[in-house]
Amino acid sequence: MADKDFYQTLGVDRGADGAAIKNAYRKLAKELHPDRNPDNAEAERHFKEVNQAYDVLKDDDKRAAYDRFGHEAFQAGAAGGGPGGGAGGFDFSGGGFADIFDEMFGEFMGGRGGGRRQASTRGSDLRYNLDVGLEEAFSGKQTKVRVNASAACDSCHGSGASGGAEPVACPSCQGAGKVRAQQGFFTVERTCPSCHGAGRVIDNPCDACGGAGRTNKEKTLSVNVPAGIEDGTRIRVAGEGEAGLRGGPPGDLYIFVTIRPHRFFRRDSSDIHCRVPIPMTTAALGGSIEVPIIDGARARVNIPAGTQTGQQFRLRGKGMSVLRASSHGDMYVQAQIETPVNLTKDQRDLLKQFADAGGGSTKHSPESEGFFTKVKEFWDDLKD
Repeated sequence: MADKDFYQTLGVDRGADGAAIKNAYRKLAKELHPDRNPDNAEAERHFKEVNQAYDVLKDDDKRAAYDRFGHEAFQAGAAGGGPGGGAGGFDFSGGGFADIFDEMFGEFMGGRGGGRRQASTRGSDLRYNLDVGLEEAFSGKQTKVRVNASAACDSCHGSGASGGAEPVACPSCQGAGKVRAQQGFFTVERTCPSCHGAGRVIDNPCDACGGAGRTNKEKTLSVNVPAGIEDGTRIRVAGEGEAGLRGGPPGDLYIFVTIRPHRFFRRDSSDIHCRVPIPMTTAALGGSIEVPIIDGARARVNIPAGTQTGQQFRLRGKGMSVLRASSHGDMYVQAQIETPVNLTKDQRDLLKQFADAGGGSTKHSPESEGFFTKVKEFWDDLKD
């Protein structure tokens, strides 16, 4: 058995990675397991070969030695003469088989194992959704948030034990977190059912928290929302999440910021856009208008004669604050020319006089004239 190539035993190439080797081993171990092949000496022999091969190939150092020297690497000077212990034998209480036995056969043998869990566990992180206005995002603010979260128990100071006493070693596993049991010719190692892998137990649980070391409480926190913060930003408040289990460290609080839509302004990074309706007469003759600024002030914008819808006017430095900087973006005022409605008879007569005097000619409405010229060309092309 010792002379058989380990790669052939597992059915993998010499260049196979660790994952491929482990997958091959798991497949063969399930097929050849003695409990699935009772009274089958050949399956038992092959099962031992598979475990012997995996014990060597799963370890980088052993595998390197085997690749270079073959089976001689574990003979004539190797401890015990074989890769797993005694001459040509295999130690089923350790190595690759013990590492993943519970994962593979835990349910079959009445329990699923795993790594030892710590007595104290870090608390979970919390999420809080915070809505702020655009003005608050511009100037920044200090706000209060109220969250419901577990906190360290005041009675036991987070230990879970009455009077704050420390947990004691589990009598079932003597603090190891695992117990072993003999199953035929091999040893099974499972998570201790008494302490659930913690290795420690509480003799006298705290009455206030039932031994958990934490209770639910509502707390109010002061949170700084910096100027220039953007929609979707996440603020981390360290140590303000759920309290840890049995004295473990607390989690963190994550505040997700949503900026509410504004009635006047539209934000684009650090710039602000504002559509402003302008009377037709002001756009035609020129003039000035007052527009609001995000900081609450006002700005006067000069409207040149002949201003068209969509034309923009830039106000430097009147946009949003830039996060962690003293600069500001710009504000863009977009003209929206408004056609007058509800005209009186005199007003209608005046407009008619303007139209009769050539007010709708190319000279006065170049964009309109250009558009309909292109439309005429389009129709002419269709006729050809």
